[in-house]
Amino acid sequence: MSSLERLWAGWRSEYIESVSGKPAEKDGDCIFCNILASGEPDEVTHIVWRHPGGLAFAILNAYPYASGHLMVMPTRHVGELEALTLDESAAIWEGLSQAVVALKRAYIPDGLNLGANLGRSAGAGVPGHFHIHALPRWYGDTNFMTSVADTRVLPEALSVTAEKVRAAWPKS
Repeated sequence: MSSLERLWAGWRSEYIESVSGKPAEKDGDCIFCNILASGEPDEVTHIVWRHPGGLAFAILNAYPYASGHLMVMPTRHVGELEALTLDESAAIWEGLSQAVVALKRAYIPDGLNLGANLGRSAGAGVPGHFHIHALPRWYGDTNFMTSVADTRVLPEALSVTAEKVRAAWPKS
């Protein structure tokens, strides 16, 4: 029996289904590809950066661990790190490096977490589309809500986060 309590958040499934048009659990459906194909402006989709060559992009995490939590990924639907082309790898690394600069400028964190969850058993929520998380961290950013209720309190809306990160993103 786990001591970790769960807080039901039914709106998360509704959000995923509204973007993908299909149930979130359906295999072969990719929320990231659907966002890219939607034709919606970046301000609506919370895309904060696009690689000039179109090989990669950065998007805010719709379920952030902290304000500023974003993901950098290839534009092409590819699930495995080793399946990336050298050009895609370079574009993702360029985006990740710029994301670090933008997050440091926008949030002045004490540190950053960077990481990839490779496969569903490793924690990947979208295992079919490789992505790397980048998020700012601060000393003491785990508060009583996280400790007692396993709940995160975020001080700003995603649209505010997107504006901050875009404004802080290095100009190419």
